[in-house]
Amino acid sequence: MPAIANNKFVIVGGASLLGSNIARQLLCAGAGTVVLLDNLSLGSPHAIEDMLADPRCTFVRGDMLRLNELLDAFKGTAGVFNVAGFLGGPLLANPWMGLDVNVRGFQNVLEAARVQGVEKVIFSSSMGVYGRITAQPCTEDAPFDWNGLGTGLALYSGTKIVGEGLCQHYHTQYGLGYAALRYSNLYGENQHRRAIDATRIVNAWERIRAGEPPVIEGDGTNVADFIYIGDAARANLAAMEAHENGAYNITSGVDTPFNTLIAALLKACGSDLVPQYRADAARIANPVVTRIGASNDKARRELGWVPEVDIEEGMRRLVAWLDRERATGRI
Repeated sequence: MPAIANNKFVIVGGASLLGSNIARQLLCAGAGTVVLLDNLSLGSPHAIEDMLADPRCTFVRGDMLRLNELLDAFKGTAGVFNVAGFLGGPLLANPWMGLDVNVRGFQNVLEAARVQGVEKVIFSSSMGVYGRITAQPCTEDAPFDWNGLGTGLALYSGTKIVGEGLCQHYHTQYGLGYAALRYSNLYGENQHRRAIDATRIVNAWERIRAGEPPVIEGDGTNVADFIYIGDAARANLAAMEAHENGAYNITSGVDTPFNTLIAALLKACGSDLVPQYRADAARIANPVVTRIGASNDKARRELGWVPEVDIEEGMRRLVAWLDRERATGRI
């Protein structure tokens, strides 16, 4: 599989939270060329403007629904990172476009990679493929249980399962290398507001900085697995260089209650505010769970990847970035 140093890589969705962080790590690792392909419908040019000063990094305004634009960008490319896609909320709001992007758009990425002789594609999948997690530890061979899953989450997770199936098809039929990375909740620098839990974090930070107590829905015992964006980006580079193909949980392996998350956020903000508890039935919500047990053992074993940033340090880095963005008037 392609080494990072001196090779060309394309990031589809390169102006996104994850795409921009992958790009920075590729440049730091000595990549020869990094192409950021994005139509900027969701990505932000602010997330990548500093990297474009590096002559190795270029931005291409392109759309994964247009195969010809991918074919042009993929010429001479060793590896492709596909991080573009609709999340559950936007997909539910516009299922026609969301399904086109997440399924047909990704098929275009794989087809362009095949035609241009790309060695490996890294696909951004999701822990959402499991639906309700009932078996602990939750390993990559855990059963999918969609009983009672909300419509938005079912549509989103379904597109990720189809994407993984397309990866397997192109691998067995054409020999295209792949890794499907099943992320838990991503957070960190260049944070957006499209994911449910990420939106709650940013909203809580805004309230704290306004001198208002952060809001916790329910009693705060609902848990999630939060993975720092820098750790998730490192997993992408590790998967690209690995000889193995397959699906991998990219998680912290730690069940974090929202009470703990908000406590870490308050600490990072240097605030002694006390959270408020309330319920909002109008919100699109993930299923309420008190245990996940997401295993990352396979990624540790086959990719040599381990998460390094815990929730307290991750919140400190996120708050520092949010404060800088506010100081410059970007948010």
